[in-house]
Formats: sequence, structure tokens, C-alpha cells
Amino acid sequence: QVQLVESGGGLVQAGDSLRLSCAASGRSFRDRTMTWFRQAPGKERAFVVRITWNGRTYYSEAVEGRFTISRDTAKNTVYLRMNSLKPEDTAVYYCAASTSSYTYGSNSPNDYNYWGQGTQVTVST
Repeated sequence: QVQLVESGGGLVQAGDSLRLSCAASGRSFRDRTMTWFRQAPGKERAFVVRITWNGRTYYSEAVEGRFTISRDTAKNTVYLRMNSLKPEDTAVYYCAASTSSYTYGSNSPNDYNYWGQGTQVTVST
């Protein structure tokens, strides 16, 4: 069974840092783009950042310079380091694996067919 399991979320204060992890099992995703999305209450799921099969990264404007994505292919795990957190970063964070292999991925949730269950990040003022 293929699974993506996120962890590392929590309640923090503005300015704090968190590191999220997305551990994959059941198959290797080394050939896929891995992406973090987030969904705040009442809002649609939004692109945060993605990392391609060959390590290229793409960030949303909202997190550029504060968040860093990385992947450890040996561990089949993707990480999201979040610094200088703001209240507007509050959301459920999801990791996803792209449907297609060896591409540069996209910002659309429709292009991802494996999803984790999400992890809550809450940033207080």
C-alpha cells in the first residue's frame, strides 16, 4: 500500500520555526515531483513549494525566502523547513506526489495522485 505520511505540525508563535516531514512508503518517489500544499479554513488548497525529481525547487511568493524544501531519496522522505512563521501560514499542510514522472511538476493539485492526510500548523500572534 502506497502511503504519504506527514508529521511535524503544531502550535507555534509568530516568528518561530517548524520542520515538516513527509515519509513515503510502498514505492519510491525518486522519479516524481514532491509538493507541499496547504489549506486554510474556508479557502481552497494552495500551492506552497515543490521539488522535482532532479532537485529543482519552486516556491510560492508567500513563502519564498522563509521556507525551504528538501528531499532525501534514500529515506523516501521530503522535508519542509518553515522559518519566520506568520499567522497567515496557519493551515493544514499536505504533501503530494506528482502523477507524472521526470517532469518539473505543477502548482495544480489536479496533477498529483498521491496525497498524505495532512498535518495542522497553527501560528499564533
